[in-house]
Amino acid sequence: MSIAKTFSAIAAVLTFACAPAIFAQSSAPVRTQSGLVQGTIVNGVRVFKGIPFAAPPLGNLRWAPPQAAKSWKGVLHAVKYADACMQIPVVERDLGLAPVTPNEDCLYLNVWTPAKSSSARLPVMVWIYGGGFTIGATSMPQYDGENLAHKGVVYVSIAYRLGPLGFLATPELSKEQGGHSGNYGLLDQIAGLGWVKRNIAAFGGNPNKVTIFGESAGGISVSMLCASPLAKGLFEGVISESGGSFGPAQEDHATGTDVPTLAEQEQAGVAFLKKLGVSSIADARKMSAADIYKHAGPAMGGAARWWPNFDGYVLLGDQYKLYEEGKYNDTPILIGTNADEGALFVGSTDMQKYKASVENGYGEFARNILAAYPDNSQQQALRSARDLARDVTFAWSTWSWAKLQSSTGKGKVFLYYFNHRPNYPDLPRFKNWGPAHGSEISFVFGNFTKGMPATPEDKKVSAQLITYWTNFAKYGTPNGKGLPDWPAFTNGNQQAMELDTPSKAIPMPNLDKLKVLDGYFAWRRKQEAEQSRSGN
Repeated sequence: MSIAKTFSAIAAVLTFACAPAIFAQSSAPVRTQSGLVQGTIVNGVRVFKGIPFAAPPLGNLRWAPPQAAKSWKGVLHAVKYADACMQIPVVERDLGLAPVTPNEDCLYLNVWTPAKSSSARLPVMVWIYGGGFTIGATSMPQYDGENLAHKGVVYVSIAYRLGPLGFLATPELSKEQGGHSGNYGLLDQIAGLGWVKRNIAAFGGNPNKVTIFGESAGGISVSMLCASPLAKGLFEGVISESGGSFGPAQEDHATGTDVPTLAEQEQAGVAFLKKLGVSSIADARKMSAADIYKHAGPAMGGAARWWPNFDGYVLLGDQYKLYEEGKYNDTPILIGTNADEGALFVGSTDMQKYKASVENGYGEFARNILAAYPDNSQQQALRSARDLARDVTFAWSTWSWAKLQSSTGKGKVFLYYFNHRPNYPDLPRFKNWGPAHGSEISFVFGNFTKGMPATPEDKKVSAQLITYWTNFAKYGTPNGKGLPDWPAFTNGNQQAMELDTPSKAIPMPNLDKLKVLDGYFAWRRKQEAEQSRSGN
């Protein structure tokens, strides 16, 4: 399945929820370090949309770390979302979806607060959207924070640069910026968290009780921030939905190796500049953002793969090794995956295509993979392809994260397995889907799409997830009165919370398969070490 089609499918699942009933009035102005902001009051929650947390990344600030937002005089009316960051819009016409409006001036955030005064000191939850580091926006109605705010937390959603404007690296940029480049999207997230640290008390939030959470690329970002020294002290809790970044450095055709080295990303960046028809960053900065994105390809189909890189500054290197050494930001974590993640990524396959893809991606280890994920029939090949996509992309990193944190950290680990099938639209491609990638998001926020309306059972599961997530932000544990008990994951007692009707603790799902993938990644790292010793 092409990457473009994959993210078209993600857009179908993740975007354009039904807007909540709105009864709005103006709220009193709040003073931030840059100036006064005035929002609205919606169903008893104060809402502020489109607050700048950094200067517009325009001109010479394109492909540069985010700079401080300028102060303003008077009152900023924070009543509507800012435009989304530049991206190739994804349209799902069969669900009646429209694309977001992209703009290079996009570094804004939004706040939902139930606090009546600045002295409330409520826990804070900061959302980082997903979309493969190439699409996404805080304005997606599914990410509306009203339901979370009603549970007694301040909710913030932050934007970050995407695609070539967020992740282009070149030797020229690295020289300009002290030996690193390309992780501007992650630096935006860190800048947003810095804004929260400095300003959220004015909205009734506790700057020392911040939980970061995200899904897919947002969950991967959360994982990366856990290992970034630049994010130290900016959060006290972590929730990652279908995220994690624990594979070794990227290799050609090697499955599960996602993060390139700086040198590899620089090389890809030089090739992209040639595609743009320019030879310098100065010339590229003169181009319109729209013209740059004409060459980026649909979704992630550009000349460079738009992804964070191991630059030695934001990301120090292989996160698995960093966790082994205890070099990370240690907090309680709540992490997990969905039972049928792979359905979104593998629409169809056959025995021959599946076997060829495994042999191409897993090299000498392909025989072990095929034994664990067999292809003895067309139906079995499809099931194995989906399960393998789930495990190698999401579940193995999540399990590894849980094990490493349990071994070297102090923060407790709570692991989930979302196994509740949503009420999918009546379209052929959704017919045989289980709980696919991104399907938990509606349940976490309590916002359901017109194409995926909630059943009474869905609403019960959603209420449970909202309570688990906000309890974790408040107390460092999801547990609370009236909820099924969620045991902490330990290496001696590897349990997951199966989120369904009913929810219950179960042994770590798909453990035999995950152990095979553990062997695969160990083999990849051994190869990497041997190549390093030989100088290749």
